[in-house]
Amino acid sequence: MGRVGTALRELRGAQKSAKGVSLYSRFVNRPVGRYLAAGSYALGLTPNQVTLISAALSFAAVALVAVAAPSWGLGIAVWAALALGFAFDSADGQLARLRGGGSAAGEWLDHVVDCAKLTALHSCVLVAFYRFPEAYGTGSAGWLLVPLGFQLAAVVTYFGGLLTEKLKAAPAPGSPAGQPSALRAVALLPVDYGVFCLVFLLLGGGRLFACAYAVFGAVAALFLAAFLAKWFRELSAVRR
Repeated sequence: MGRVGTALRELRGAQKSAKGVSLYSRFVNRPVGRYLAAGSYALGLTPNQVTLISAALSFAAVALVAVAAPSWGLGIAVWAALALGFAFDSADGQLARLRGGGSAAGEWLDHVVDCAKLTALHSCVLVAFYRFPEAYGTGSAGWLLVPLGFQLAAVVTYFGGLLTEKLKAAPAPGSPAGQPSALRAVALLPVDYGVFCLVFLLLGGGRLFACAYAVFGAVAALFLAAFLAKWFRELSAVRR
C-alpha cells in the first residue's frame, strides 16, 4: 500500500493537460486510470503490459457483442469491460510517466491497439446487426451501413487527430499550457469514447440500442466534419 500511495502522489503532479479533453475523460477516466497505474506500478507491471491488459478487456467485450444474443446482462458485461479497458488505456501512459518516460515502441503499441479496438468494435456491431436482425430490429439492409459509416467517422477522426498533432508546430519551450475550456469539455462529451461505451448498456433493449447507436454515429459524423475543417485551418497556417 505504501508504494501505491507514493505512486498516487507522484501521479497527481504528472498529469497531461486537460485542454481539449471532455469532462468524462478528465474527471472519470483519468482518475480511475491513475489508481490503476499506481496499482500496476506496485505490482511491477510495465506500460506495455498494461496496454495489453486494456486490449484484452476491449477485444473480449467486442467479441461478446458479435457472438452473443443481446440481453441486459450482456450489455452490463460489455460496458464494464469496455470502460475498464478504456481506463487501462489511460493507465499505461500514466505508468510510463511515473517510471520516467515512455518509449517510441510503447507509444506505437498504444496507438495500434486503439485503432484496432475502434475498427473491431464497429465491425462487431455490424456482425451483431446481421446475425440478430429480429432482436435489434435491423432486418433492413440499410441498417448494416450504420456501423460502416460510424467506423469510418471514428477511424478518420482518430487518425486525423493524431496526424494533426504531429504536423502542428511544437509550442515554444517554457510556454504556458493552454487553459481547458469548460464549454469545450461539455461539447466533446458526445464523442468521448467513455460516454459512447454507455450505449452498450442498452443492448437488452434491442431496437433501442440500434437507434441510440445510430444517433451516436450521426453525431460522430457531424463532429468529424467540424474537426476536419478546424484541423485543415490550423495546418494551413503552419510554415514548413
